[in-house]
Amino acid sequence: MGADFRDVDPAELRLPSSRASGADPYKLQRQIARHGTLTAGMPPLFAYEGTDGALELVDGVTRATRVAKLLPGTQVRVEVLGKLRRRKAQARRIGDTL
Repeated sequence: MGADFRDVDPAELRLPSSRASGADPYKLQRQIARHGTLTAGMPPLFAYEGTDGALELVDGVTRATRVAKLLPGTQVRVEVLGKLRRRKAQARRIGDTL
C-alpha cells in the first residue's frame, strides 16, 4: 500500500495529548528565526486519522504551528500513518493555541 499524503491547513490539525499546550515556545522562536515563512524543503508532518476524519499530529507540531502563525490559510503536506479507533475532533487544534 502506498503512502497517504494530504495537503491540509495546519491550524486544523489536532495536537497530541502530550503537547496539548502547543509548540515549545523556544523551539518555535528558533524555527521562525531560522526558516521564517519558507516552507520549501520542509519535511512532511506525520499524523494519524481519527474515526471522525480529524488528523492528530505525531511529529511536526512546531513546524505546523510556525506555518499556521506566519502563513494563515497555507496548506502543508501531511503523511497519514494510519487510523485510530478514537474520535479526535474534540482534541485541541493548533489554531486554538495561536
